[in-house]
Amino acid sequence: MGIIGDGLERADREAFTRPIPKSAGAQMRYLVKQLKGTRAAAELLGVSQRTVERYVKDQIRRPRADLAQRLVDAVRERWQPQVRKRRQQQAATTGGITVETRARFGYTAPIGTTDDGRFRRLTVHLPPAYAQRLFDARDTGASDQQMRGIIADGFKEIYFQDGGARALDLSDVAITDIDYLDLDY
Repeated sequence: MGIIGDGLERADREAFTRPIPKSAGAQMRYLVKQLKGTRAAAELLGVSQRTVERYVKDQIRRPRADLAQRLVDAVRERWQPQVRKRRQQQAATTGGITVETRARFGYTAPIGTTDDGRFRRLTVHLPPAYAQRLFDARDTGASDQQMRGIIADGFKEIYFQDGGARALDLSDVAITDIDYLDLDY
């Protein structure tokens, strides 16, 4: 995905009310149920249909490391969709999204001011409109750079311009060199 897509995924996981299934058999049964068949699960995981059937019947208990990771990722991606949807709806309508990051911020400003990029550690709560823009961008397959632009716009409005109280001539903010990024909603 990218740094921001992964951050959104981690924030989604924090909303889970139950942990994902632990055993490979339980994970495979869940995946087969979600995909409505062993053939679709096999194609997704890159294994044979018979292998999937053997996992479902608990004839195979321990998958190879690469298959185990693909299986966990596939289950985690589909786990508790209603909980995810409800939490995202709340963030997009009333709650907003909190972004904590340490990154290099640069901006375009009038002559005579310093616009050199520098590392900042910021925790900023963005309004629901920015959360909705991020979710829409992720759902349409936007690149990490495009999602950085959305967060940069939010930082520009909320942090740098303080909601219109200062730095009104600031025209563009860019986020580069992200050390870490954590999203919460």
